[in-house]
Amino acid sequence: MPAETARALHDGWFWGGDLARMDVDGYLYLAGRSKDMIIRGGENIYPVEIESVIADYPGVTAAAVVGQPDEHWGEIVVAFVTAASGASIDPAALRQFCRQHLATFKVPEVVTVIAEMPLNASGKILKRELRARLGATAT
Repeated sequence: MPAETARALHDGWFWGGDLARMDVDGYLYLAGRSKDMIIRGGENIYPVEIESVIADYPGVTAAAVVGQPDEHWGEIVVAFVTAASGASIDPAALRQFCRQHLATFKVPEVVTVIAEMPLNASGKILKRELRARLGATAT
C-alpha cells in the first residue's frame, strides 16, 4: 500500500498515529490514537482516560469510548460497555460515577450496554465497528 506507507513515513521516521506525553522526569505516557481523539466544543478528549474510569465501575468488563458527530459540539462522547455475567449496569448511574472522576465535558452523553465488544483476531476492540453502529442508529 504505497499511499499508506507514504503517509506513515516522514524524514525517515514512522508516524503510527499514537499520541503520547512525557513528564518532567522523562516518563512517557500513551494517550491513545490520534484518530480516536474526540473534539467536543474545541476540547481534545482522549478516550483512554474515560475508558480507564469506566473500567473501575463495578460490573464493567470492557469499555470503549468513541466520538459521535454532533451539530452543536462537533462531537459528543459515547461509551459502549459490557457487563460481567449476572451484573446489571445502569447507564445513568455509570454517568454519575464518571461525573465524580472526570471533567464535565468528558462525561459520556450516551452509555450503551452491549452483549459483547467487536474484537479483531488479536482481541483488540474494533472502534470502527462501534462508530458504524452510531452511524446506523443516528438518524
